[in-house]
Amino acid sequence: MYFVCFVVNKMKTVARTWKVNGEEKTVKVPPMRRLLDVLREDLGLKGTKEGCGEGECGACTVLINGEPVVSCLLAAGQVADGTEIMTVEGLEKTAGGKILQEAYIEKGAAQCGFCIPGMIMSSYSLLSKNPKPDEATIREAHAGNLCRCTGYQKIVEAVQQAAGKWPGKG
Repeated sequence: MYFVCFVVNKMKTVARTWKVNGEEKTVKVPPMRRLLDVLREDLGLKGTKEGCGEGECGACTVLINGEPVVSCLLAAGQVADGTEIMTVEGLEKTAGGKILQEAYIEKGAAQCGFCIPGMIMSSYSLLSKNPKPDEATIREAHAGNLCRCTGYQKIVEAVQQAAGKWPGKG
């Protein structure tokens, strides 16, 4: 004989105030809700994509205080108040982001476009720290991002082109 027990659990929520793409945003969400879902569903930032949902593909990469992080593995409750979060939508607000987006377009680095939000966020993080990376450094910075369409060479070329025009502080 099997017994099924259903426990009604009133899920608690946490309030978090973050600086998202340069603007202060406050959310009230269950602490274990994925940051990816909060960004897409609660804040309407649809640019961040879910690829694998397991932290393997990098499609959901965002910057947390300047560092690339896969948002599908990060619970909203783990992101402290005051944290700076940049998504692909935030790139257009920066000089470096505009340069990088133009380079991706000019070099044809985006084909299907699914991996590109995470890929370009990794590119931005790299160039913000190292505006003159060599090819090996560029490839290493994108090791956590998988792309099935471009073969990576066009992405490397786009980062190299952007590096030649990088404004110094992104």
